[in-house]
Amino acid sequence: MNRRTALKNLTAGIGYSIATPAILNILSSCSNNSDTWTPLFLSEDEKLMVTHLADLILPKTELPGALDVNITQFIDLMYHDIETKEHQDIFKKGADIFSKKSIQSLNKPISDITKDDFSLLLDTYLNLSNTDSNIILKELNKDIKNIPETKIDTYYIYKFLLSVRHYTIFGYCTSEEIGENVLAYDPIPGVQLGCISVEDTGGKAWSL
Repeated sequence: MNRRTALKNLTAGIGYSIATPAILNILSSCSNNSDTWTPLFLSEDEKLMVTHLADLILPKTELPGALDVNITQFIDLMYHDIETKEHQDIFKKGADIFSKKSIQSLNKPISDITKDDFSLLLDTYLNLSNTDSNIILKELNKDIKNIPETKIDTYYIYKFLLSVRHYTIFGYCTSEEIGENVLAYDPIPGVQLGCISVEDTGGKAWSL
């Protein structure tokens, strides 16, 4: 499957998310100075982790990657301005546990952990059998109060990783660069048509 086909499938997977005016304002406010901006919600270590993870989720190929549309800043602002206190706390807890386990596994500080290192770490969490995946997803749908103590760390880590994945894909597909130049885009839409073949858009999904 090529990158463009994968993007079409990804947009279908986030169809339930609504790009509200507040979120669109966040997208437009992300700075191009990706190396020098100061996060409002993320710590410096969290900024580094999210940057590497977003780059692994949507790396640059023949199309722009997540970092080309400032996804780390987008995630930082979403958690600072939009997300609930409960979700903020879960994100922070998951990031902290993931960071500590990464340091323990690789025997070096977060600042020295590379994108390739994180790729190996992700393999241990995400390359699972269908049975293991179903078990973890079932646990993630439980209230935190019903999670056994032995599974708390796993719960928070997967909550963190899946939230980064979700906002990376959502922010990417709703960014101006991808919306106008990769997905099907009509700046002056006409009448509403309930069913349009992808053949009419050259195989592209519509920009959200």
